[in-house]
Amino acid sequence: MDAFDCIVIGTGPGGRAVAPALAQAGRRVAVVEAELVGGECPFWACIPSKTLLRAAQLRSESRHVAGLEEPRPAWPAVRAYRDYMNSGLDDTAKAAWIESTGVTLVRGAASVPERGVVRVGERELRAPEIVLASGSRAAVPPLPGLRRELVWTNREVTAMREVPRSAVVLGSGPVGLESAQWLAELGCAVTLLERGGRLLAREDEQLSAHALRMLREHGVDVRTHARVSHVVHDDGDPADGVAGVAVHLEDGGLHHVERLVVATGRIPNSDGLTPPGVATDDHSAVLVDDRCRAADGVWAVGDVTGIAPYTHVAGYQGRVVADNLLGGAARADYRGVPRVVFGEPELAAVGLTGEQAAQAGLRTRSVQLPLSAVDRTETYGRDLFGGVGLLLDADREVVVGAWAAGPEAGEWIHVAALAVKAQVPLAVLQDFVPQFPTFSELWGEAARRL
Repeated sequence: MDAFDCIVIGTGPGGRAVAPALAQAGRRVAVVEAELVGGECPFWACIPSKTLLRAAQLRSESRHVAGLEEPRPAWPAVRAYRDYMNSGLDDTAKAAWIESTGVTLVRGAASVPERGVVRVGERELRAPEIVLASGSRAAVPPLPGLRRELVWTNREVTAMREVPRSAVVLGSGPVGLESAQWLAELGCAVTLLERGGRLLAREDEQLSAHALRMLREHGVDVRTHARVSHVVHDDGDPADGVAGVAVHLEDGGLHHVERLVVATGRIPNSDGLTPPGVATDDHSAVLVDDRCRAADGVWAVGDVTGIAPYTHVAGYQGRVVADNLLGGAARADYRGVPRVVFGEPELAAVGLTGEQAAQAGLRTRSVQLPLSAVDRTETYGRDLFGGVGLLLDADREVVVGAWAAGPEAGEWIHVAALAVKAQVPLAVLQDFVPQFPTFSELWGEAARRL
């Protein structure tokens, strides 16, 4: 009864893209889940975070629209809707759905001692194909004095029951930026600490500048070149709102706040899942080829691969693996994968940054336009900021990178994403006729200026 055609470890977006597709094709499939069916995204990441951000977004937008009074968020109602959106951290419905597709659900922590074998407690499952879709966990830095049970990661901050009076956020990636914004808009005094010289350090400097302005307009105190030396926790139960934390900086600075939010990256969940023949990098990510194959009979998708820690990438990789397991020959191509910070304004990017293009030896041309270059900006609101940037491979005359900052930029970045993915010729983009008035007009205008 424990023999299957394929065993998938993890029920996040990657696992969900593989298991039901194989089951519907007549394969005998099992999925193993150590926590909640559905993975990180619906319970502690994408869904609750964007729900918490929505109230903050509307409040911020109202400040720019003539004739509107700024609304005040009602935390009990916001919390209740968050609890609805994350299903109250109850995976009953998701477990029922995945089983309804013909997949066998096995709960427990998995290990893979050898290829073809998966152990879950005392149970041993066997299959010629194993798919690792085990996700990642928050990286908590080993700061002197830090106690993991007293700090918040993405899980605790998206599931918070009360808004803290004050908080320090460590890290300026998407999780740090988004958490800082919604906490500030919900009434928390927020300080964001970044070790380096700028926010969103992996993106173009122009987008980093927009990220800095975004946080400051939401009242966040942003400190760059801020290196933490040690942490001192107050005695007491942090759940009662009395306990706090003192964050000491190497330059002698001190921030005493109610909560410390750690948003300093992710660690792939590969422990115990890499049998002989499956390799990992220095960050514990499982190494895969362009078919997402780690070794004969072993595949990996999502955060555990370390390629791009996004829900949409996990689902994409899952579709690639499912196609290969069903006799296809799909290959993963990550050139057109968008990256979005869902702040207000939204910050989005796709493809290469200027620095990455230079490292790749490309000869490039680039152009930047402010948001004010199109009429949609003034119809949308007053004193808006943002813009777009295009990066062109000058030899091939195709766009290889782009960024955007502005209202709903996470939606209209997809024009540039498709251009990068399909290698649309510059002449086609210059001839592009978007709807007037929209922010998408910025892409055509930018292309004509290249």
